[in-house]
Amino acid sequence: MSSDLAPRKGSAAPAVADGDNRYKAVQAKLDKLGKTMDDATLELEGLRRSMQANARHTDGVATDIENADLDPKFVGLTANVASALGGAAREVRTLSDTAQETADLTHDARRTHSTLYGALDDIRSNRREKTPRPGFFSR
Repeated sequence: MSSDLAPRKGSAAPAVADGDNRYKAVQAKLDKLGKTMDDATLELEGLRRSMQANARHTDGVATDIENADLDPKFVGLTANVASALGGAAREVRTLSDTAQETADLTHDARRTHSTLYGALDDIRSNRREKTPRPGFFSR
């Protein structure tokens, strides 16, 4: 079995880490991060399934070479590879679960940010008069 992994195109960072903390910019960054983490979860799940399939296939190969009376050294080595692939697949599952949790928390943060600051942004965006930036009065 082979892997279909390929390098991603574009930047490795899902959102630019700049000092733009305006409401719409924060919403866009959270949205992009959430979508990127959702995509990562799907890709990791695909990787896990592929690794698990490779582990099963390799285990079958170990059985086949044992049945063919090949040197036990090769049977053991092949069984070790199958075991390592299975262990790696379990760790990828953990990573996938963590990516999904991060995506969920990012979506929650975006909703909370919208609830807390969305109305204020509407007011500030629709006024003709210039208003102070958030935090101006706390200095």
